[in-house]
Formats: sequence, C-alpha cells, structure tokens
Amino acid sequence: MAKESWRPGNMLYPVPAVMVSCQRPGEKPNIITIAWAGTVCSSPAMVSISVRKERYSYDILKETGEFVINLVTKELVRAADFCGVRSGRDVDKFQEMHLTEQPSQTVQSPGIGESPVNIECKVTEVKPLGSHDLFLAEVTNVTIDDRYMNENGKFELNKSGLVAYSHGEYYGLGERVGTFGYSVRKKKDTCGRKRRKNYSGKNSN
Repeated sequence: MAKESWRPGNMLYPVPAVMVSCQRPGEKPNIITIAWAGTVCSSPAMVSISVRKERYSYDILKETGEFVINLVTKELVRAADFCGVRSGRDVDKFQEMHLTEQPSQTVQSPGIGESPVNIECKVTEVKPLGSHDLFLAEVTNVTIDDRYMNENGKFELNKSGLVAYSHGEYYGLGERVGTFGYSVRKKKDTCGRKRRKNYSGKNSN
C-alpha cells in the first residue's frame, strides 16, 4: 500500500456541520457556520467552537459570552453553506434563508427553529490558538424537535437527516454500520441463548 506524507494540516474528517447563532442586545441575530465544533466534557456538559478573529460573529461571541449550536439536516444544507460564505455585516441571514428565530431559555441568542437540536451555551473561556480562537462553553439548555420522539420516549435523532462536512463537501449520513458496544456484545444462538467466545476465538455454548 503506497502512501504520501503531507505537511501538518487539519485532516480530521468528517466533522459535524453546525450553524451557530449569536446576538448582541438590540441588534439583529446572526448565524455563523462552524466546522470546528466538538464535545469536550460530559459532566458538566461542555462544548467548544473555533472562530477566526476576522469573522463578523467573533466580536459578538466575545462580547456576549453566549451562543446556540444548531444541528444541520439535509433540508438546512443550503442555509448552512450560505451562512458560512456570506457575512452578517451585509445580510440578515435569518431573513435571507427564511429561518425562524426560536427564543432560547437560558441565553439571549435565539436558536434556529428548523434545526432538530438547539444547544444553548455560555462561554467559560476564550483561548487564543493562532488562526482561530477556541471558545470553551458550558451547555445550559438543549431544545429538541419532538417530531423525532418515538412512542417509547426515545429521541431518534439519526432519523432527522443529519449532515456531516468532509474536506470541503457536505454529506448526508449513510447506513448504520454498528452501535456503541456492538463489537463486544454477546450474540445469541438460534435458540435465543447468548454465546460466549473461548480463548481461541471460536464460539462455544
């Protein structure tokens, strides 16, 4: 197998494509599309986003210390792309993309009503890194679209048509190829009994 060595770069793909909404008091809200967003802690629930200083939303995020992460579906891909290449200095992105301003519970910034998940966040630290600053934030509230709640009370997020971003292109999620822990989960034989593997790797009853 032949491989090439490249200079150091950000090749950690795919990543979630998210729209981050923010707002100064008394001004119109804005949306910035972020490819570098991630989970950093589960308790307390914390996330991070990385933003270039020259972006219009940077100063809004720095001054207000809050934002909302809105997950993107196939129906929202065009809006996500638009919000990533057009500046809030020039256009009202909510209006241009016909998006709904959804009031938040714990922050002043509105969420995007059409998104299946809105994650309200309050900034705890801004860390300068170079080309980007990292905004570390605590999750203060999550709003979900109850259309994806099944009859058993489970939130079926993966049925909403989520989108990932990979090397300059957007992709819809494909078929499920596994579930968490499936590699070590015990299988059942034809009689419904769980089978165990012996040390040779062969199944034994």
